[in-house]
Amino acid sequence: MAIFTKGIIYALLLTAFRANCAAAEIAPYDLKVFVGRSGAGFQVQVSYLAPVNECEAYAFLTDYEGARNIPGIRESKVIDRVGNKVQVERIVEERVLFFPINLRSILEFSEVSDRRLDFTQLEGDAKAYKGSWVLEPEKNGTRFKHHATFELETVIPLFLIKHFLENNANKRFELMAERAAQQRLELNSGCKKSTLL
Repeated sequence: MAIFTKGIIYALLLTAFRANCAAAEIAPYDLKVFVGRSGAGFQVQVSYLAPVNECEAYAFLTDYEGARNIPGIRESKVIDRVGNKVQVERIVEERVLFFPINLRSILEFSEVSDRRLDFTQLEGDAKAYKGSWVLEPEKNGTRFKHHATFELETVIPLFLIKHFLENNANKRFELMAERAAQQRLELNSGCKKSTLL
């Protein structure tokens, strides 16, 4: 047991060292990530700038089935759409050190405006999950602002989950910014041709 505990501590220290080295570099996409505790759960706040116009940014966020291209999301499919409400079934697979996490959920997205998207879990494996996306046009693209709170039912210690979130959120949201820029080039979303880039 002592060897196992030392192994976990070593892995955490090594990951923290790598994260500090990476943080010293300039964050691409002007990426800012905050992960903190919120009661028995967590909150995540993210901001990044992608080289897309506002219409392209909104098309990217509302491509619910395209979310399968984000690491950790194994399945994402629209199961119902009524007015500005869209229900999406998602299956997420992650691993926190030696612990697998598999979450199935049905999320309801509310397309509030072409600059705001709210979501909440209607049913699923998490105790609670809700949040929003807000888009803000800027000179060099569109700023994506994300806020979410969630609470998991798990035997995994909360400090390990927080550590995992802090170390994987940067990579995940940087990849989202890259995918938004790629989608702009790959898909004809019906938006006017962007003058960006």
